[in-house]
Amino acid sequence: MSEMMTAAAGFLLVLLCLSVGYGIYERRKTYRRIDRLLDSVLNQEMITSSDVQEGEFSALVSKIMQIQNVLGAQVERADEEKAQVKQLVSDMSHQLKTPLASLSVCAELLSRDDLSRERRREFEEKMHRQIERLTWIVDSLSRMVRLEQNIDRIETDALSIRQTLLDAVDTVYGKMEKKEIRFSLEPFEDICLRHNRKWTAEVFANLLENAVKYTEKGGTVTIRVHPYEIYTEIQVIDSGMGIRPEETTEIFRRFYRGKDAEMTEGSGIGLYLSSLILEKESGYITVRSQYGKGSCFSVFLQNCKK
Repeated sequence: MSEMMTAAAGFLLVLLCLSVGYGIYERRKTYRRIDRLLDSVLNQEMITSSDVQEGEFSALVSKIMQIQNVLGAQVERADEEKAQVKQLVSDMSHQLKTPLASLSVCAELLSRDDLSRERRREFEEKMHRQIERLTWIVDSLSRMVRLEQNIDRIETDALSIRQTLLDAVDTVYGKMEKKEIRFSLEPFEDICLRHNRKWTAEVFANLLENAVKYTEKGGTVTIRVHPYEIYTEIQVIDSGMGIRPEETTEIFRRFYRGKDAEMTEGSGIGLYLSSLILEKESGYITVRSQYGKGSCFSVFLQNCKK
């Protein structure tokens, strides 16, 4: 009897040792698999479906895969932002290069002793224009970046659109007169729209400046207002050169300049900045154009609830 008990005890001991040994083996196996999976995450190697098994371990692998996906998305976003910053620096450098080069040439010519008074005055005026252009570009770039990064918040209110339009017209009216542009603001019943007067006036000033810039002497520029149920449409219509059909979807891109605009002074910031401002105000902008005959830019602002 005692021999049987001894044998049974020995058998149980063996089972216990085997169980403990198997548990240690499985634990080490699990640790090795987890270690391999974590190495895959650190080395940015994709975890395949073969690594996922049934049971508790599969839940752990799924969580590791989720972590890998999150980290991968963050890496992609960081790469995109890095590429955007690189492109922005390149575009800014290109925009600043022309006025800086012009200033350098003017400064060199003004240093000559044999320069006549008339020519000296001419180069001084050119320098003044380039300094104004440089200041405008730097200010626009600053506003653009601050809006993109949500540093500047655009607070909107229920404001008269007539006064906002008049503020915008006032900034470019001198250029219209100088170029003999026939301007008209068609009569409309004033309405309160949700917008920021300062920022929205800048939008319309940009559109009016472009209209004057790309319209021949003696042409026309018209502002027309159409109220609808949810939005009100404000059109800026010109009789200028128009936009090529293939470019109408491109002109609101940052720093984009059309083929016909390359010889005209500009930076490719105004329309992008305008669309960015309107986006922050929950509005939007569209364009219709007939190449060679003129363009119509439509700004849509939200009506205020009655």
